[in-house]
Formats: sequence, structure tokens, C-alpha cells
Amino acid sequence: MNNASFVSHAELADLLRRLSEQAEVWVPTRQAMTPHRPMFRPFQAGMDLDFQPMPVTSAKGVLFPQGEELLKFRKEKSLSEATVTTLLWEDPAVFRPTIVFGCRPCDARGFLVFDRAFLQGSFVDPFYKARRDKNLVVSMVCPEPDAACFCGAVGSHPADTEGSDVQMIPVKEGYVLHGLTEKGQEFLKNVENTPSQAQQEEARQVWTSAQGSVDSGASLTDDAQHFFKRFADTAFWRFHTERCLSCGVCTYLCPTCYCFTLTDETNGVHGERLRSWDACMFHHFTQEASGHNPRPTKAERFRNRVGHKFSYFPEKHGRFACCGCGRCLRHCPVGMDIRAIVRALGESEEVHD
Repeated sequence: MNNASFVSHAELADLLRRLSEQAEVWVPTRQAMTPHRPMFRPFQAGMDLDFQPMPVTSAKGVLFPQGEELLKFRKEKSLSEATVTTLLWEDPAVFRPTIVFGCRPCDARGFLVFDRAFLQGSFVDPFYKARRDKNLVVSMVCPEPDAACFCGAVGSHPADTEGSDVQMIPVKEGYVLHGLTEKGQEFLKNVENTPSQAQQEEARQVWTSAQGSVDSGASLTDDAQHFFKRFADTAFWRFHTERCLSCGVCTYLCPTCYCFTLTDETNGVHGERLRSWDACMFHHFTQEASGHNPRPTKAERFRNRVGHKFSYFPEKHGRFACCGCGRCLRHCPVGMDIRAIVRALGESEEVHD
């Protein structure tokens, strides 16, 4: 690999400090509320950085905030004409450059699903685009995939570079960094140390070992093709989703889920239009004004979740809307396993109510 740089463990905090003078740098860090699992937070000096375990949350909030203001409005009432006029205006938003530093390759690939949804359709989301244009992704080769990881089943592996601008490979004395894109190579000017031959060889071995550390032979592609065969099998979906709580944690933690809702919050004649994360696993997500709900039960909502990720999205965009990070398994309070449901699609089991 070319265009390599090296940063030692001792130099990492100073690198992040210098980067944070140019951009908002999001790093995985442990805090009092998450002592066992890191979460992504903007870098601050003295943070307890931890790149080893999978962070609880993905970094999608950097480009797609959990809540954001889209525009402001003001209502004006004309007493003479008995009419109410709504005036809209948008404050020119200023988006600071951001760096996602040390995410997993699966999280980096998750941004590609967002790109398809927000940048490549008939309409471009200006808020997402403004953030994406000023964003750089530094992913780290996944050192220890756990039993919930299944990136290999969705066409990836723990050393994948897709979606990353820079790849960092952990070695004994620090990290070897490789620039993968033009932005990534520009980034490496911040790290001028060239890795030694021994460090490059160690990095190569780490990369090769990581690439093969997750079974890629159990692809979900063949199983997912049976989705429409099971679509109307109500008993199948009820059986496999019976214990689901519809809590929505799977969608909130998922690096590829992008459902949102819009609300107008008013204070007198002034108001704001807000965009907030939502979840297709919630009953009210598809509740219509008439009271009708096309997905009234959790079985139908979970069927839609499986269909979107493994059938509808791949048919339209050519890739799964799932990066195999395993957060939906790892943090589900009742142990729902979307892999098992997809694999069951093609099985010959008969389920009866």
C-alpha cells in the first residue's frame, strides 16, 4: 500500500487536538454513562479514547443529527381581510467540517446507504449534502469482531475500505494510516511520520488477519431472494416477531436507518420546522390522518424492516441497506436476530397461528 503514515499511541492525542482546530473530530470515547462501551463524541483534550470495542452508537448522527431545525416561520394575521399568512425563511446554516475518526468499516459503509437515499435520488437533501461535502471518514480495521458481527454475510469484511477516506490499522506501537481518496491523502499531510518497514509488514499482517476473521461464506443474498415468497405468510412473520417489543432501539442504533419525521414547534406567532429521527418499528410511523394504518402490527412493521434492508433497497440501489455491524442484535432487549429471520425466509418450515 502507498501513501502511508504512522502515528504512535503517544502522539495520537496531539494529532486529534490539532485536527480539532480545523474540524469537529468525532471519536469513540468512554464516559460515566457508558463505562463499558464507547460512544462517539466530539473530541476534547483528556478524553478516555477507546477504539477496541464496537461503539454503542454509530457515527450517523454526525451527518444526520437526531434533531435539527430546517427552517423558521412566522404567522401574520390580517384583521381587515380575516386571513392568516405564513412567512417562511431559512437561516443560512453554517456547517463546520467534520472528521469521523476511528469508526468501524461497517459504519463507513453505512454512510453509502445514506448517500443513496439523500444524494442520488430525484431530490438532494441540502442539509445532508452540506455536511457530507465537509466530512472525512477515518475507519479502523476491526480488531476483534464479536459473535453479533455479520459484515461477511452482507458482502463486506472487517478490513473493508469502502466508504472510507483513510484507513487506520492498529499495530503494537500505534497506527499505520493509508489515504484512500483525494481527501484522505490530503489528510495524511497532518501525519508526516512514515512507517518503518517492520510497521508496514505488521500492518499488512493485521489487515490480512482481519479480512478473514468473519465468515463470508454464509451470505444472506440467497436467503433474501425468498422475501416475496414469504411476504403474505402472516403466520411466519408473527412467529418470528412475537417477542419484539417495538422499542425501536434497533433502528436508532442502526448505521443505515434514516427514517425521520417533521414537526412544527410554535411559540406564539413564531415557529420552527424540525426534523427528528423516527423509526418504522413504531406504530404511529405509518399512522394516517384518517386513522388507517397500513402496518398496524409489529409483524407487518418487522416485515417491512426486513424487506427494506434485504429486498426493496437492493433491488433499487444494488446493495443491502444493512452493513452487518450487529448492533440490532447486540443491544436488542429481547435478542431479536434479523440474520435468523432472513435465513428462515428460504427454509421450508411451516408456521401455524
